[in-house]
Amino acid sequence: MKNKEKLIIFDTTLRDGEQSPGASMTKDEKIRIAKALEKMRVDVIEAGFPIASPGDFESVKAVADTITESRVCGLARSLDRDIDRAGEALKGAAAARIHTFLATSPIHMQEKLRMTPDEVIENAARSVKRARNLVDDVEFSPEDAGRSDPDFLCRVIEAVIKAGARTINIPDTVGYNVPDQFGKLIAYLIENTPNSDQAIFSVHCHNDLGLAVANSLSAVLNGARQVECTINGLGERAGNAALEEVVMAVRTRQDIFPCDTDLDTTQIVPCSRLVSGITGFPVQPNKAIVGANAFAHESGIHQDGVLKKRETYEIMRAQDVGWTENRLVLGKHSGRNAFRTRLQELGIEFDSEEELNAAFGRFKELADKKHEIYDDDLQALVTDTNLEAENEQIKLISMRAHVETGEIPQAQAIIWFKGKEIATNSTGAGPVDAIFKAIDKVVKCDAELLLYSVNNITNGTDAIGDVTVRLRHDGQIMNGQGSDTDIVVASAKAYINALNKALKPKERAHPQARV
Repeated sequence: MKNKEKLIIFDTTLRDGEQSPGASMTKDEKIRIAKALEKMRVDVIEAGFPIASPGDFESVKAVADTITESRVCGLARSLDRDIDRAGEALKGAAAARIHTFLATSPIHMQEKLRMTPDEVIENAARSVKRARNLVDDVEFSPEDAGRSDPDFLCRVIEAVIKAGARTINIPDTVGYNVPDQFGKLIAYLIENTPNSDQAIFSVHCHNDLGLAVANSLSAVLNGARQVECTINGLGERAGNAALEEVVMAVRTRQDIFPCDTDLDTTQIVPCSRLVSGITGFPVQPNKAIVGANAFAHESGIHQDGVLKKRETYEIMRAQDVGWTENRLVLGKHSGRNAFRTRLQELGIEFDSEEELNAAFGRFKELADKKHEIYDDDLQALVTDTNLEAENEQIKLISMRAHVETGEIPQAQAIIWFKGKEIATNSTGAGPVDAIFKAIDKVVKCDAELLLYSVNNITNGTDAIGDVTVRLRHDGQIMNGQGSDTDIVVASAKAYINALNKALKPKERAHPQARV
């Protein structure tokens, strides 16, 4: 970044990204994603909203205790209990930040907060002071800034900077703004806030109109030096600004942007796949940067041009964002050390020998079914091992399904449920429907099936199938995943994984549902 200012990347996949219905993550899953973000050299990782639930508090604490190279952030409303809870969760962090917020738009102040503008300023400043007593890095966001009065924003920003905030985040909370307008707002705030030189200005844009990345980049061109974003653009409603798009736009167009990031962009695709696998949200093939077709060329004219000179139709190198040949790495005769070494090269490490042994056992089973095992197969295998480790009340011991033209499909299974092995069977419209109904006979859970999705991990008829099942139970939505070379088996695993979450004590809810 010679002669370039630094653009800080603030990743909120673990907080705002988790607010996508069905994207709820366990503590272990959050740690895996946080480690991947740290490996990518993300500057700030917003780990969650500690006051939301005991589970969210424990997740933020676990990430704070684990991550050493990135700053770990916890979100808090401008309330004493929120701020204190965030401070407690972040005690173990090598570098901590409390991100506190209070709404500033007329509709939010009048209809939600029932506070006057002067009361908002007073509460915002008081909250920043309280947070500043707990950590040395405080960020403040005027919620719904995109619909707030610019002059009032200047008053709020001046007060919170004076109180100790060193990052001022301007969120387009409802995705209402357009690029030219939003960029001018950032420039106006920087120019008209007397002490703006004492803080870094940041933006957090939502994608309701499909403009989150465009708004973020416009803000950067007008003085913002932090962008809040998520992997794959994950987030509530239409999502957030996609980290990969923001970073690569700035990196590719250095002729326009006066700044650059410190990110290791070769980690973008691996991190994208990890987040997609954990959340069960597949990446659409034509998604910029990380979609399967992002560097594919169907047109003969394009193919001819790329073969002659890549730059004719490619503005980035696929290798620069982590696309590599999906190469064969291991086979059935590979030993545990080779298995561990390759996973370490992929950024996957185990906390215990028991976890390694479980994953290696699955690898050997897979090698008997599928002779060519690729990196993506290994990623799916490890994810499936972690899911199995979480199962507490229900496990799939064995199953079989029968399908014959002109006959009703049937499925039989042995299910471990609450300490007992139970045989079950059922018929259905197809083998997946039959096995789900067989499992339902044992578990007797009234969950509603919202989504059933199948994606192949690698190419070929022997590819591992990755199944996502989404259920609604007791007002909550939970995601289940399962992987196997047999789609029916993968489906049963995914359904059982979701049912286990449905039957767990309700420690956690939607990240803002209980506050």
